[in-house]
Amino acid sequence: MRYLTSLLLLATMAATAETDVLRNVDIFEFEVASDPQISPDGSRVAYVRQSMDIMTDQPRANIWIVNADGSDHRPLLSGKDNYTSPRWSPGGDRLAYVSSAEGRGPQLYVRWLDTGQTAMLTNLRKPPRGLAWSPDGRMIAFSMLVPAEGTTLAKPPAKPEGAEWAAPAKVIDRLYYRADGRGYLETGNNHIFVVPADGGTPRQLTEGDFDHDGSLSWSPDGSRIAFSANRSPDYEYQPVESDIWTVAVADGSLARLTERVGPDRSPTYSPDGRTIAYLGFDDRKMGYHNAGVYLMDADGANPRALTADFDRSIEAIEWAGSSNRLYVMYDDLARKHLATLSLRGAIESFANDVGGQSIGRPYTSGGFSAAANGAYAYTAGSEYRPADVAAGGRGERPRRLTALNDDLLAHKTLGRVQNLRWRSAGELEIEGWLVTPPDFDPSKKYPLILEIHGGPFTAYGPHFTAEIQLMAAAGYVVLYTNPRGSTSYGYDFANEIHHNYPGQDYDDLMAGVDAAIETGYVDADRLYVTGGSGGGVLTAWIVGKTDRFRAAVVAKPVINWISTSLTTDISAFMPEYWFANAPWEDPDEYWRRSPLSLVGNVTTPTMLLTGEKDHRTPIPESEQYYAALKLRKVDTAMVRIPDASHGIAGRPSQLIAKVDNILAWFAKYAD
Repeated sequence: MRYLTSLLLLATMAATAETDVLRNVDIFEFEVASDPQISPDGSRVAYVRQSMDIMTDQPRANIWIVNADGSDHRPLLSGKDNYTSPRWSPGGDRLAYVSSAEGRGPQLYVRWLDTGQTAMLTNLRKPPRGLAWSPDGRMIAFSMLVPAEGTTLAKPPAKPEGAEWAAPAKVIDRLYYRADGRGYLETGNNHIFVVPADGGTPRQLTEGDFDHDGSLSWSPDGSRIAFSANRSPDYEYQPVESDIWTVAVADGSLARLTERVGPDRSPTYSPDGRTIAYLGFDDRKMGYHNAGVYLMDADGANPRALTADFDRSIEAIEWAGSSNRLYVMYDDLARKHLATLSLRGAIESFANDVGGQSIGRPYTSGGFSAAANGAYAYTAGSEYRPADVAAGGRGERPRRLTALNDDLLAHKTLGRVQNLRWRSAGELEIEGWLVTPPDFDPSKKYPLILEIHGGPFTAYGPHFTAEIQLMAAAGYVVLYTNPRGSTSYGYDFANEIHHNYPGQDYDDLMAGVDAAIETGYVDADRLYVTGGSGGGVLTAWIVGKTDRFRAAVVAKPVINWISTSLTTDISAFMPEYWFANAPWEDPDEYWRRSPLSLVGNVTTPTMLLTGEKDHRTPIPESEQYYAALKLRKVDTAMVRIPDASHGIAGRPSQLIAKVDNILAWFAKYAD
């Protein structure tokens, strides 16, 4: 495999000797803006500037600051340690953040901006999350895991002094005991704390065998903190359920404000303290639900929907400097929008370039914040650039404040991204994008890679993608698309696959390949296919139904829905929302939708690629398919990425390994 990769890289370098294109080592040079936090007066933006350390092969997060007009862009907290979660004090004179700079694990810090003096406020055993300043600037609230003693059954005998025995047995008695990207979970629950903003002992406000986390919102008088939690005794078996609660800062007394069936989250007090806005939906056990914006009185009375007639899912909300208008963020037609929402439900988008934080593949992404005077900041991206910082005043159009990757990309020729639409089964219109090689000549014929997104309830869009640009630089036209089930096209489009996935996505994808061939510059005899997670499911499904592709790479797939539903870290969710019954109640339906049921048809050379620490679609799924293909003597290989979770590309070298091995497998079947 290394030999094939070397040949591929040499061929790419020779073919592009006159064109400076994106190369795999450029992954280490990317910088991405995230978590933009605008100051209360709207004059400055603090944000996390993420870079890649080539020596440690790890992402690095520093905090930078820039004026709202783009001037005075400089580092605020920078170095070999990570600095994250910048949060302005209400007066704008201090910045709270999280760092491990003292070598004691993640701690809460405050920096005085006039002098640069910094104080470590805490001596925590676990990382603080969800930082929120009190309105008077005297306290900071956060949530943190409080460890609990795990279950034990048998007591081991005393070992002799100096003896070296094996590690003790671990007893697991919870349904949710591991999580992708985190591994096996420590016993305990997340609770809410407050700590004086000038240092002191954190005080725990919540108790019990329940998790209290997510965003925290102080009431304007500083007496209560709103949060979301599921405090039902059956919470482990209710994977999406939560309600809005408040806790009294003085004595920890709780008040429950919502009680419907469905998740209520992201509460935020209005500036006048009279109402609370929040996100949620009525849980109908569908594969996909639109999250809407709701408003209620501060005591939980008079709940009402503000976006009931808006057929898109709202991801985030903040008050827009007054108590009669909100900022909201949502996806529409593969683009992420920032918009205003009136209390009458009128939505007006003023930015549709939010994104750029997912540099691997072109998923919608991004974040924003709002100032007390209605100014705002957000992450802005494009087809050809990862996320920068953009900002604007209330009622003003946004302006881009940074250009983090111009030094890397301004002199490189990237693949051109162009929109493509076609009709599929049921006369559904499907949207996709073609990326052509940097030295593209429309009179020539090029090999095509069909790249399929995961989820399945997510969306690709016209956003920067290092993986697909590297494929284009290797000489391929790449088609990526949003088949039915994708988000941002409305409730009905997403639920086309409800209890039927993979279903007619196959028709959407094959029609898309046909539409790409009709452009005249795609070689119908040199087709390749790959995808990860849900895209891995569909790739395995495709090669079980057609032999039109020369080679395939199935990444982190579900191969057998029965085994996945009982080994995934979301086992409480899959049988409840993606199937009508549990696997032992309807095994035939699970098997009908499993790509393994079609393996007897496969003749396409098919490689498997999965992270060895994947707990979402665990690697035994790939191992099953690999063994089946081997037993059938289909040309196959299994590429395992050590220490990688479901995302695979958590470290720069892992992203490089992913793309290089996919391209090497396809190159093997080029002739």
